[in-house]
Amino acid sequence: MQEKNILVVDNDTIILDSLCNFLSEEGYQTRGLKTLNQALKALKNQNYCLVITDLNLPDGNDFELLDAISNNYLQTVVIAITDYGTIESAVKAIKKGAYDYLTKPIVDDDLKLAVERALKQQSLMNENENLRLQLEQTYSLENILSHDYKMAKVFEVIESAADTTSTILMTGPSGTGKTKLAHAIHCRSSRRNNPFIEVSCGALPETLLESELFGHVKGSFTGAVNDKEGKFRAANGGTIFLDEISNASHALQIKLLQVLENKRFQPVGSNKTQTVDVRILLATNKNLRKQVKEGKFREDLYYRINVVTINLPPLSERVGDVRLLAKHFLQMYCAQHTKKKLGVTDDAMEYLERYHWPGNIRELENTIERAVLLSKSQFIGPDDLPDFIKNNQPKQKEYKTMSLKQALEQPEKDIVRQTLQAHHWNRKETAKALMINRTTLFKKMKKYSLYKEIDDLGLL
Repeated sequence: MQEKNILVVDNDTIILDSLCNFLSEEGYQTRGLKTLNQALKALKNQNYCLVITDLNLPDGNDFELLDAISNNYLQTVVIAITDYGTIESAVKAIKKGAYDYLTKPIVDDDLKLAVERALKQQSLMNENENLRLQLEQTYSLENILSHDYKMAKVFEVIESAADTTSTILMTGPSGTGKTKLAHAIHCRSSRRNNPFIEVSCGALPETLLESELFGHVKGSFTGAVNDKEGKFRAANGGTIFLDEISNASHALQIKLLQVLENKRFQPVGSNKTQTVDVRILLATNKNLRKQVKEGKFREDLYYRINVVTINLPPLSERVGDVRLLAKHFLQMYCAQHTKKKLGVTDDAMEYLERYHWPGNIRELENTIERAVLLSKSQFIGPDDLPDFIKNNQPKQKEYKTMSLKQALEQPEKDIVRQTLQAHHWNRKETAKALMINRTTLFKKMKKYSLYKEIDDLGLL
């Protein structure tokens, strides 16, 4: 049996020695102490899987040690010991976080069984904590790979806004990593130890989405045979991520606005109001500003969720990241599928960098996984890529006679647009970066129809 550290605390020397001797004979590493202060010092100096403690210690109240363990040593399980006839204290100890209790006089078989159950619980808690840490590592901001300056701006916004209560709206095409970014925001906040609940508003019928989010009471509609807790209640204390928010109906949008305003809602079919403490993250691949103008999305909700906006650029605008991401996915799927691949050939990488990636990062990831599984060589080559990637390459444009001024117009337009995007469409900062005055910038924006893009983004 693997040794487990057990701390036994009881001011009765006979009981203390008896418990320690029995547990040592059972193969456990045991330490016995008589007072609260001794126990608190021991916990600071060493990790214990299990604490078995009398509730009546001479130098503290009945639950002081239990409170200290519940608040500071979350991976330690407690078994409370109480005198016969004081079951009320034991029940109160359970409510305060003790896993089990034993009454004096303690029977060896009862002690053995209680310790075995408690250590199984402690092992499960450790396993859950390890899984949580793995998830945090998987979804950490450091694991979102990019060399692109647009993504650097995104990371700056996340650093500033992650550990706040502000609503964050993520926009951008499908496959750009909005879900992973939502996880990263949650893991970087003080809510990281609480639930992260994801809901795809486009994956459920409109009739079921409200019930999924807010729950329902029995009999509220056909098929509601039991009360159901909604996702908002499940996310209490943590974060809820509403993907594809543009698919929410107008009725649901009204209810979402109420939750955003006062954190209150009513389950479907109920007249009782529930209150939750939830951080709300949202994402869409649609132009919500345009949907507001078309009457498809409520204007008041749009302005309420548009507190902090993060726009994720498509992979076609982050060509420099294709090589970085391809190498990352290659390593990941080689490990996952126990395949040995040494890299991607230059020819294959050239195809990857020239492709326009309509499915963005998700499509690139799937392409690399497919290549890892099907390639017969140690290197991923052009033959390991799908035909549509090799066939859908930009054709070289035929030369057309034009003046130097005409030839420079498109590059100039691209530079002005990219600089505006880099400075979040702030004209003053853009003019400064381009080292031109604001009047010249305004003329160029008018010439290249860039004001329309700003209007579409809702920044005018």
